[in-house]
Amino acid sequence: MEFEEFVRARGPALLRYGHVLTGNADDAADLVQESLLKLGDAWRRVRNKDNPEAYVRMIMARQHVSWWRRRRREQLTGEIPERAHTDAHSTGELWKELATLPRRQRTVLVLRYYEDLTDQEIADILGISRGTVRSQAFRALKTLRVRPAVFEGRHGCEPRKS
Repeated sequence: MEFEEFVRARGPALLRYGHVLTGNADDAADLVQESLLKLGDAWRRVRNKDNPEAYVRMIMARQHVSWWRRRRREQLTGEIPERAHTDAHSTGELWKELATLPRRQRTVLVLRYYEDLTDQEIADILGISRGTVRSQAFRALKTLRVRPAVFEGRHGCEPRKS
């Protein structure tokens, strides 16, 4: 498969993944664009691997963490947006609940349940300890469980024992 074919075929899914990571459409688009630039540079060696999409998702997760580390503080603004951005993938009950979590907790849940990564893999990506991954996931799930039945046994979001 050629790079352009890959981008056309998987671009929308990558954009949705970026939206889940970043929490907004603009940052998601930037994240996908930067990640695809990096993938394009490595395409010759990546295209022959089993799963180029997993490779670009790893780039996206690492890039997101890098951005997150650079802007640990919230950027406050006095301007109110003219209208909220919504699309078919951001209006669901699950996204609304995830969007209320702090970035690190949301990122841990996305990597754990969407990407199905182990705690150690998440720790390596985020540059934190395995224990921090577990505590962030625990706190996020505890917060979500307090709210009306969004995560109670649904979506496979139960604490891991490993």
